[in-house]
Amino acid sequence: MTTFKTAFVTESDKGEWRPLFDGYAEFYGVPMEDATADTVWRWLLDPDHLLEGILARDEGGRAVGFVHVRACPRPLGGCDVGFLDDMFVAPDARGSGVAEALFTALKELAEEREWPAIRWITQHYNERGRAFYDRYTDGPSDFIMYQWKQE
Repeated sequence: MTTFKTAFVTESDKGEWRPLFDGYAEFYGVPMEDATADTVWRWLLDPDHLLEGILARDEGGRAVGFVHVRACPRPLGGCDVGFLDDMFVAPDARGSGVAEALFTALKELAEEREWPAIRWITQHYNERGRAFYDRYTDGPSDFIMYQWKQE
């Protein structure tokens, strides 16, 4: 069984993070411009920004997946929960345990930060991702997400 190491991104990780981020954007059909990726990268390295990134590396040290996560206030609980914004595993590494390693890192982070839950959304057509997520949850929540676009 392959063992994966997870760690928060560092400045030296950009060259490996970017192709993964591009793959994530491509999966969702979002054109990725350098300016956008550079902004996200700055956020990930800025200790004053909420967004954080965790990379998973295989036994050879190659970055094979990432998550972007942040604290999210939950007013009804009077606490923060974690919010998983993005998750991506390199296509050639899917099914190898990368996603499990990333979820283990998220579980440890939630315990460390005393987040009682981690929330996320995914597209309805992300069947493979949903099958993985269903292993960690009782299925989708009963909430419906709306998006009000400002023009």
